Amino acid sequence: MDWTTPAFWIALLEIIWVNILLSGDNAVVIALAARNLKPQHQRVAIVGGSVAAIVMRVLLTIFAVQLLQLPWLKAVGSVLLLYIGVQLLIGEEDSDDDHAAGSPSVWHAVRTILIADLVMSLDNVLAVAGAAASAPKAVQTPLLVIGLGLSVPLIVFGSTLLLRLMERWPVIITLGGALLGWVAGEMAVSDAGLTAWLPAWLNGELAGALGALLVVGVGRVIGRMRDRQPSQSAP
Repeated sequence: MDWTTPAFWIALLEIIWVNILLSGDNAVVIALAARNLKPQHQRVAIVGGSVAAIVMRVLLTIFAVQLLQLPWLKAVGSVLLLYIGVQLLIGEEDSDDDHAAGSPSVWHAVRTILIADLVMSLDNVLAVAGAAASAPKAVQTPLLVIGLGLSVPLIVFGSTLLLRLMERWPVIITLGGALLGWVAGEMAVSDAGLTAWLPAWLNGELAGALGALLVVGVGRVIGRMRDRQPSQSAP
C-alpha cells in the first residue's frame, strides 16, 4: 500500500469527513440503546456497539452497490427501523431488574445498535464508497478500514455526549426516536420495488415526516398503556 500518493491521503480525508457527517444518526441510536443500562455497563455497550458497527459498515460498503440494487431491501429495512425506533423510545419494560447481572441487557443494546446501524448504513455507505473510489483500486479496501476505524472515537464521543444530554433533557429521547422514523420514511420511498406503487406526491421529506410522527405517536401510546397496567392490576 503506497502511503505517499496524494490520492491516498485525499481519499482518506474524504472518507473521514463523509463519515463524520453521516454518523450523527448512529450516535443517536447508540445513546438511545444504552440509556437504560447501569452506568458501568453503558461504556461497554457504547464502545462495543460502535466498534462492531464500524466493522460491519466496512463489509457493507464493499458490497454496497450490489446490495442496494435488490428491490424491497430498503422497504424491509424501513419497517425494521420503525420498530427499533418505537422500542428505543419506550425503553425496556423495567429492564427485568436489569436482567439480574446486567449482561443480557448490554448484549441486547449492542444487538440493537448493530441492527439499526445496518439498516441506516444502506444509503450512507454509498457516499463512503464513492470517496474511496477516487483512490487507486489497490488501496480502496485499506482506505475503508482506516477511514471508518478512525471514526470510532468520534461516534463514541458523540453517543456519550448525547447520553448525558438525554439524562438532563429527556425531550432529546423523543427527538432521537423521531429521527429514526424520519430515516425510515425516506428509505421506504427510495426503494426500487415500491416506487411504482407510491403516489407521485409522496416525496422523501413528506415520508420522513410521516415516519417520525408514526414512531413518536406509537411510542407514546404504548408508553401510556404500560403506565396504566400497574394501576389497573393493583387491588
